[in-house]
Amino acid sequence: MSSFPPSVPVIDGTPFSIGVVAASYNPTLVAALLARVVAGLRQAGVRENRITVVRVPGSHEVPWAVHALASRGRRDCLIALGVLVGGDTQHHVLVGTGVSHALQHIMLQTGRPVINGVIVADTHAQAVARCSGRLARGAEFAHAALVMAALKRQLSR
Repeated sequence: MSSFPPSVPVIDGTPFSIGVVAASYNPTLVAALLARVVAGLRQAGVRENRITVVRVPGSHEVPWAVHALASRGRRDCLIALGVLVGGDTQHHVLVGTGVSHALQHIMLQTGRPVINGVIVADTHAQAVARCSGRLARGAEFAHAALVMAALKRQLSR
């Protein structure tokens, strides 16, 4: 991910309903991501009762819950959250790749935008910077969801 996100217009989130699926693994890091996502949505005007948060055990389970929410059709956009940190093997890369492909498939199959907010980091320090540090990816994920929700409504007219 770039350290230089694009500048995007301010979007009024008042009319939108957003679903968020968050992994429970790496709980401190995911909690920080989730808090920044919800804060970004609320700051943009998304009503608290229009933000649905579902928790799953780990990042590998995120696509199933995203698909379940997307299939119900009541959300303008969905956000998938998880944190995968490298260890002695490349398991985090394999899971991250699988999750990314699954989320893309869900978007195309259901016609619902999905923001891939699953962080894949080689080190714990990288994960901290993205979840609770200076990079603030949670806020970016919230804004991307609002952009896509607005685009979905615009293209559905």
